Amino acid sequence: MNGVLNWNVDPVIFWITDSFPLKYYGALFACGLLLGYYIVRTIYKTENLSLENLDSLLIYVIVGTILGARLGHCLFYEPDYFFRHPIEILLPIEKIGGVYKFVGFQGLASHGGTIGVLIALVLYCRKFKVAIFGLLDRMAVAVPVTGAFIRLGNFMNSEIYGKPTNGSWGVVFERDDLIPRHPTQLYEAFAYLLICGILFSLYKIEKIKNAQGFIFGCFLALLFLARFIIEFFKENQESFENDMLINMGQILSIPFIVLGLVLIAWKSKAIKEYL
Repeated sequence: MNGVLNWNVDPVIFWITDSFPLKYYGALFACGLLLGYYIVRTIYKTENLSLENLDSLLIYVIVGTILGARLGHCLFYEPDYFFRHPIEILLPIEKIGGVYKFVGFQGLASHGGTIGVLIALVLYCRKFKVAIFGLLDRMAVAVPVTGAFIRLGNFMNSEIYGKPTNGSWGVVFERDDLIPRHPTQLYEAFAYLLICGILFSLYKIEKIKNAQGFIFGCFLALLFLARFIIEFFKENQESFENDMLINMGQILSIPFIVLGLVLIAWKSKAIKEYL
């Protein structure tokens, strides 16, 4: 089909040792986290805020993201399997042929990662006496960039792809089949970068920035609405979703969308007070 991209990239960049690979997904995940940290640091410097505890913030975010995303996948998508293999929840191993082998984490859920980060940020704010909504607004500008890099990693892995399409923009993920599919990883990556641009524009408006929590509300509503819509074009991750009206990703997105809209409505009153 004209315009269809045949995709068959090896997910491994190179092997560090015979049993330990460096994969595009891990590299892009790490780059996304570091770039997000750089954006937050730049915002802090621009506002002449203290940078003293930002290194600690990065650690909190990394731990919250990985633990939350991993636990989210295990509990939301494959609880039966991981209840039988609990050691594989937090260790990047899998029992193959009766022997445990390093395989990396074969499942991370973005909704779980969001919950994990939020818990980590609450703990960070309590420890370092930081205003939670002010931090969440600044983080909201940076997080979509991290999300975009993660979805690029999914694309390099030929995973979390879309349903078949007749469009000329289809991608054939040759590692799985020869069917042109929606490159939903790229849809999400583009959507997240667009959301980053919108949130950054909002953050530059003083009246909106002063209504702490409004930008974070926009982040939740926009990002998870985009996720909800794109899920219609995406293949279900697990077979149990095939009999559902909407899939697990959409169900998990709804509370975040609602919370975002509540924050927008609540903080809009504060914005009006500045007008």
